[in-house]
Amino acid sequence: MKTMLFKRPIRLVLIFFVGLNFFLLGFFLYEVGAINLISKTFNVNTGSVYTELDYLKKSRLSFKGFKELSDYFINIAEEKGAAYALDLLKIAPVPPDTDLHLLAHVVGDILYKQEGIGGISVCTHDFRNACSHTIVIGILLEEGEGAIPKITEACLNAPGGSGAYTMCFHGLGHGVLAYTDYDLERAVELCKKTSTSKYGEESSHCISGTIMEILSGVHNPELWEKQYKKYLIEDAPLYPCSADFMPSDARYLCYLYITPHLFESAGGNLGNLEVEDYIKAFTFCNKIPVSDTRNRDACYGGFGKEFIVLAQERDIRIIDMMNDEQLKNVYEWCLLADNNMGTISCIKQATNSMYWGGENDRGGAIRFCNVLSDSNHKDACFGNLIGAVQVYIEDSNYRGEFCKDLPDSYYERCQKILLN
Repeated sequence: MKTMLFKRPIRLVLIFFVGLNFFLLGFFLYEVGAINLISKTFNVNTGSVYTELDYLKKSRLSFKGFKELSDYFINIAEEKGAAYALDLLKIAPVPPDTDLHLLAHVVGDILYKQEGIGGISVCTHDFRNACSHTIVIGILLEEGEGAIPKITEACLNAPGGSGAYTMCFHGLGHGVLAYTDYDLERAVELCKKTSTSKYGEESSHCISGTIMEILSGVHNPELWEKQYKKYLIEDAPLYPCSADFMPSDARYLCYLYITPHLFESAGGNLGNLEVEDYIKAFTFCNKIPVSDTRNRDACYGGFGKEFIVLAQERDIRIIDMMNDEQLKNVYEWCLLADNNMGTISCIKQATNSMYWGGENDRGGAIRFCNVLSDSNHKDACFGNLIGAVQVYIEDSNYRGEFCKDLPDSYYERCQKILLN
């Protein structure tokens, strides 16, 4: 069985985004009904205002590569404003295998040029927070390390729930690595300066962004090509997470994001992974001592976030609309882990990816837990989801409705945790 992933302009790369967290449906997606479904999800008007839709529906397959498509959206952003272009991208028919997160980064760069730091006001969680990423990266690259307090303020103003703040610092990490010329050790030291006394977790999220960037080289592909082999070592798959320079409190997120490197270390082609690659890659997590429970959990969990990517074929706009067959695929892949706790970790992070800190419709995550055939796996899944609501959602009405949506056997537990 083969699974297709997305292509970067330089290299095939598999990455998640928060969730880090990306998916693209097949040729049928962009029929009128599907576009209307996406537009309702994003609350975007698909009327005559978006005159480009007809053109994109007719010509989406004629775009020659990512650059030509990105140039098209750059022109729209320059002519009609980047905010307009971002709204269009939420519903636009685009070629299969398009990196929507990276494309939103391209438009976000224009937004920063047009509106500066104030542009973050339109940066919703869509495209896995790509827009807010580009705003804070733009500030750093333009103003340097002295802009960190300004960046913190911008992240506090990022639209969305509480997760938007930490994802903003994850995005900053991408820029930090580019700013330090892809010297990961220097980038880690700079990320350490971002933590505040109030929250204290900013640096770990910033470092997680540097890990995603060293996997992809989004912001400076030529420099990345010269540097990444220092840190992505095929016969040392857990490096750089296991490196001495990696702070202990940052290892968890590092292991969560390092999964694509594990696939490659297993001999997999990131553009055409096979089930055998999953099986072998899982075994690398078992090299983390059993006593190091937290980091083992992260390593196995990273597969769950990637499997959500694979099952939905990268359309990040409709992650919470996955059908039961796709959800069962994710579960079957998690079952390939070489131990039961690894499977459970995989399931939990797949659920987190679907729920995305409450930004996505909870129905998708609930349906995922429901398709799990093993009662222990299902219990772990629903327990994790209830915990996520407890962390991210304060609205008692939402909590109450959420508990009603769960199977009867979980209702009382949900009520006790969320409403008592």
